[in-house]
Amino acid sequence: MKTVLAATAALALAAASPAFAALKVGDKAPDFSAKAALAGKDFDFNLAKALKKGPVVLYFFPAAYTSGCTAEAHEFAEATPEFEKLGATVIGVTAGNVDRIKDFSKEHCRDKFAVAAADKALIKTYDVALMVKPDWSNRTSYVIAPDHKILLSYTDGNFQGHVTQTMDAVKAFKAGKTK
Repeated sequence: MKTVLAATAALALAAASPAFAALKVGDKAPDFSAKAALAGKDFDFNLAKALKKGPVVLYFFPAAYTSGCTAEAHEFAEATPEFEKLGATVIGVTAGNVDRIKDFSKEHCRDKFAVAAADKALIKTYDVALMVKPDWSNRTSYVIAPDHKILLSYTDGNFQGHVTQTMDAVKAFKAGKTK
């Protein structure tokens, strides 16, 4: 019983407490390609191609169809029109339930932004492994400038705050207030 309680407490702590993403502000974001879906339609997402249009909000989340990840997708969907007005592309990335991203992109991303499937290499490259389930990604949001420079690196197991943090970083970039 103690083992079950300890494991549950560790999972809750890992999900709720902030951590530090390995990629820091000012680092160069590694390029990647991944299978993705937008409005239920498959396509190949490429970071370098997306950055040609403007900054990219790249947010990793643990698993499609879990309560926090669904709520976070709803928040990003609501904010996507404002991100688009600022010239930014939103892309959600997960290693959990990747067989369902096509449906998740329609139902919970509300056809507003794409969601991509992360493989182990991408999780390692961005150092976003979920501590309690290393094959899945944790909850980390990045804002990446068109020159691949990371403008924001924000890790917090709680989904609340990710949209605000990324929106503020995109607005600062557009206003020329980034370092």
